[in-house]
Amino acid sequence: MALDEQRYKGPRLPDLRTPDLWLRPWNPASRADVEAWLRGRTDPEFRRWNTPLRFTTDVDTAREQLRASARTAAEGGAAPYCIADPVTGRPLGHIGVNVINRVMNTARVGYWVLPEERGRGIATRALALAARWALTDLGLHRIELDHAVGHDSSCHIAERCGFRYEGTLRGAMWEAGRHDAYRDSHLHARLAEDPEPDAS
Repeated sequence: MALDEQRYKGPRLPDLRTPDLWLRPWNPASRADVEAWLRGRTDPEFRRWNTPLRFTTDVDTAREQLRASARTAAEGGAAPYCIADPVTGRPLGHIGVNVINRVMNTARVGYWVLPEERGRGIATRALALAARWALTDLGLHRIELDHAVGHDSSCHIAERCGFRYEGTLRGAMWEAGRHDAYRDSHLHARLAEDPEPDAS
Protein backbone atom coordinates (compact mmCIF):
# COMPACT_ATOMS: atom_id res chain seq x y z
CA MET A 1 0.00 0.00 0.00
CA ALA A 2 1.32 3.47 -0.90
CA LEU A 3 2.65 5.79 1.76
CA ASP A 4 -0.14 6.73 4.17
CA GLU A 5 -2.80 5.56 1.68
CA GLN A 6 -4.87 3.86 4.36
CA ARG A 7 -4.93 7.02 6.50
CA TYR A 8 -6.61 8.98 3.72
CA LYS A 9 -9.32 6.52 2.71
CA GLY A 10 -11.10 6.45 6.01
CA PRO A 11 -14.73 5.71 6.74
CA ARG A 12 -17.77 7.75 5.83
CA LEU A 13 -17.53 11.51 6.32
CA PRO A 14 -18.09 12.46 9.95
CA ASP A 15 -21.00 14.67 10.88
CA LEU A 16 -19.87 18.13 12.00
CA ARG A 17 -22.06 20.03 14.45
CA THR A 18 -22.44 23.27 16.32
CA PRO A 19 -25.52 24.21 18.37
CA ASP A 20 -27.04 25.97 15.33
CA LEU A 21 -25.62 24.08 12.35
CA TRP A 22 -25.20 20.51 11.13
CA LEU A 23 -22.87 19.48 8.30
CA ARG A 24 -23.82 15.99 7.15
CA PRO A 25 -23.18 13.94 4.02
CA TRP A 26 -25.68 14.40 1.20
CA ASN A 27 -28.03 11.46 0.71
CA PRO A 28 -28.77 10.64 -2.97
CA ALA A 29 -31.67 8.44 -1.83
CA SER A 30 -33.38 11.34 -0.06
CA ARG A 31 -35.98 13.20 -2.09
CA ALA A 32 -35.49 16.32 0.05
CA ASP A 33 -31.72 16.27 -0.55
CA VAL A 34 -32.08 15.76 -4.30
CA GLU A 35 -34.65 18.54 -4.59
CA ALA A 36 -32.50 20.92 -2.50
CA TRP A 37 -29.48 20.18 -4.70
CA LEU A 38 -31.52 20.86 -7.83
CA ARG A 39 -32.94 24.13 -6.45
CA GLY A 40 -29.58 25.33 -5.23
CA ARG A 41 -27.75 24.62 -8.46
CA THR A 42 -30.43 26.07 -10.73
CA ASP A 43 -30.92 29.23 -8.67
CA PRO A 44 -30.18 32.34 -10.81
CA GLU A 45 -27.85 33.81 -8.19
CA PHE A 46 -25.84 30.57 -8.05
CA ARG A 47 -25.62 30.53 -11.85
CA ARG A 48 -24.57 34.18 -11.91
CA TRP A 49 -21.40 33.42 -9.98
CA ASN A 50 -20.72 29.72 -10.67
CA THR A 51 -20.37 27.69 -13.84
CA PRO A 52 -19.94 24.04 -12.91
CA LEU A 53 -18.41 21.51 -15.26
CA ARG A 54 -21.75 19.71 -15.41
CA PHE A 55 -24.99 21.63 -15.20
CA THR A 56 -27.86 20.42 -13.05
CA THR A 57 -31.03 20.36 -15.14
CA ASP A 58 -33.52 18.02 -13.48
CA VAL A 59 -34.08 15.57 -10.64
CA ASP A 60 -32.21 12.80 -12.46
CA THR A 61 -29.05 14.85 -13.01
CA ALA A 62 -29.24 16.12 -9.43
CA ARG A 63 -29.43 12.57 -8.05
CA GLU A 64 -26.58 11.36 -10.26
CA GLN A 65 -24.41 14.30 -9.21
CA LEU A 66 -25.00 13.46 -5.55
CA ARG A 67 -24.09 9.83 -6.25
CA ALA A 68 -20.90 10.88 -8.05
CA SER A 69 -20.07 13.23 -5.19
CA ALA A 70 -20.48 10.38 -2.68
CA ARG A 71 -18.13 8.21 -4.75
CA THR A 72 -15.49 10.95 -4.80
CA ALA A 73 -15.84 11.32 -1.03
CA ALA A 74 -15.41 7.55 -0.54
CA GLU A 75 -12.20 7.72 -2.58
CA GLY A 76 -10.87 10.56 -0.42
CA GLY A 77 -10.93 13.18 -3.17
CA ALA A 78 -13.46 15.54 -1.57
CA ALA A 79 -15.67 16.12 1.45
CA PRO A 80 -19.09 17.28 0.19
CA TYR A 81 -21.44 18.34 2.97
CA CYS A 82 -25.10 19.26 3.14
CA ILE A 83 -25.52 22.29 5.39
CA ALA A 84 -28.56 21.27 7.42
CA ASP A 85 -30.84 22.45 10.18
CA PRO A 86 -29.45 20.93 13.39
CA VAL A 87 -32.86 19.72 14.60
CA THR A 88 -34.73 18.62 11.48
CA GLY A 89 -31.87 17.86 9.10
CA ARG A 90 -33.58 20.01 6.46
CA PRO A 91 -31.08 21.09 3.76
CA LEU A 92 -30.03 24.74 3.88
CA GLY A 93 -27.16 24.67 1.39
CA HIS A 94 -23.88 23.02 0.48
CA ILE A 95 -20.23 23.25 1.42
CA GLY A 96 -17.49 21.12 -0.08
CA VAL A 97 -13.82 20.65 0.67
CA ASN A 98 -12.82 19.73 -2.87
CA VAL A 99 -9.82 18.67 -4.94
CA ILE A 100 -8.06 17.23 -1.89
CA ASN A 101 -4.37 16.79 -2.74
CA ARG A 102 -2.67 14.45 -0.28
CA VAL A 103 0.82 15.11 -1.65
CA MET A 104 0.66 18.81 -0.79
CA ASN A 105 -2.14 18.48 1.82
CA THR A 106 -4.19 21.16 0.10
CA ALA A 107 -7.80 21.54 -1.02
CA ARG A 108 -10.28 24.04 -2.43
CA VAL A 109 -13.53 25.00 -0.75
CA GLY A 110 -16.83 26.12 -2.22
CA TYR A 111 -20.30 26.74 -0.84
CA TRP A 112 -23.83 27.92 -1.62
CA VAL A 113 -26.97 28.55 0.39
CA LEU A 114 -30.57 28.14 -0.74
CA PRO A 115 -32.22 31.47 -1.63
CA GLU A 116 -34.66 31.50 1.26
CA GLU A 117 -31.88 30.85 3.79
CA ARG A 118 -29.56 33.67 2.77
CA GLY A 119 -28.78 36.61 5.03
CA ARG A 120 -28.62 34.57 8.26
CA GLY A 121 -24.86 33.91 8.38
CA ILE A 122 -25.23 30.26 7.36
CA ALA A 123 -22.40 30.28 4.81
CA THR A 124 -20.05 31.98 7.27
CA ARG A 125 -20.74 29.48 10.05
CA ALA A 126 -20.53 26.52 7.67
CA LEU A 127 -17.21 27.70 6.22
CA ALA A 128 -15.74 28.29 9.69
CA LEU A 129 -16.79 24.79 10.81
CA ALA A 130 -15.62 22.99 7.65
CA ALA A 131 -12.29 24.84 7.58
CA ARG A 132 -11.58 24.07 11.24
CA TRP A 133 -12.24 20.37 10.62
CA ALA A 134 -10.19 20.23 7.41
CA LEU A 135 -7.17 21.99 8.93
CA THR A 136 -7.19 19.84 12.08
CA ASP A 137 -8.86 16.44 11.88
CA LEU A 138 -8.38 16.05 8.13
CA GLY A 139 -4.79 17.23 8.45
CA LEU A 140 -4.69 19.71 5.57
CA HIS A 141 -2.03 22.43 5.41
CA ARG A 142 -3.73 24.91 3.06
CA ILE A 143 -7.27 25.52 1.82
CA GLU A 144 -7.93 27.81 -1.11
CA LEU A 145 -11.16 29.65 -1.89
CA ASP A 146 -11.77 31.57 -5.08
CA HIS A 147 -14.76 33.52 -6.36
CA ALA A 148 -15.61 35.61 -9.38
CA VAL A 149 -14.46 39.22 -9.18
CA GLY A 150 -17.46 41.28 -8.10
CA HIS A 151 -18.94 38.63 -5.82
CA ASP A 152 -18.52 40.83 -2.76
CA SER A 153 -20.57 38.74 -0.34
CA SER A 154 -18.36 35.70 -0.96
CA CYS A 155 -15.30 37.89 -0.47
CA HIS A 156 -16.58 39.09 2.92
CA ILE A 157 -17.44 35.54 4.03
CA ALA A 158 -13.93 34.35 3.13
CA GLU A 159 -12.26 37.17 5.05
CA ARG A 160 -14.45 36.71 8.14
CA CYS A 161 -13.40 33.04 8.19
CA GLY A 162 -9.67 33.81 8.05
CA PHE A 163 -9.13 33.25 4.32
CA ARG A 164 -6.69 35.99 3.40
CA TYR A 165 -6.95 37.67 0.02
CA GLU A 166 -3.91 36.68 -2.06
CA GLY A 167 -4.59 38.28 -5.42
CA THR A 168 -6.51 38.26 -8.68
CA LEU A 169 -6.26 35.27 -11.01
CA ARG A 170 -6.72 36.35 -14.61
CA GLY A 171 -9.15 34.31 -16.70
CA ALA A 172 -9.26 31.63 -14.01
CA MET A 173 -12.93 30.70 -14.13
CA TRP A 174 -15.70 30.40 -16.69
CA GLU A 175 -18.10 33.21 -17.45
CA ALA A 176 -21.65 32.65 -16.20
CA GLY A 177 -23.32 29.82 -18.10
CA ARG A 178 -20.45 29.32 -20.56
CA HIS A 179 -17.60 26.87 -21.02
CA ASP A 180 -15.94 28.87 -23.79
CA ALA A 181 -15.23 32.24 -22.12
CA TYR A 182 -13.39 33.22 -18.98
CA ARG A 183 -13.40 35.80 -16.19
CA ASP A 184 -11.08 36.80 -13.39
CA SER A 185 -11.34 35.49 -9.85
CA HIS A 186 -10.09 36.52 -6.43
CA LEU A 187 -7.97 33.98 -4.58
CA HIS A 188 -8.17 33.62 -0.80
CA ALA A 189 -6.42 31.00 1.32
CA ARG A 190 -6.03 29.85 4.89
CA LEU A 191 -3.18 27.85 6.39
CA ALA A 192 -3.30 25.44 9.31
CA GLU A 193 -1.00 27.71 11.33
CA ASP A 194 -3.09 30.83 10.76
CA PRO A 195 -4.87 32.06 13.90
CA GLU A 196 -8.45 30.91 14.40
CA PRO A 197 -10.70 33.77 13.32
CA ASP A 198 -13.73 35.10 15.10
CA ALA A 199 -16.27 34.40 12.35
CA SER A 200 -19.28 35.61 14.33
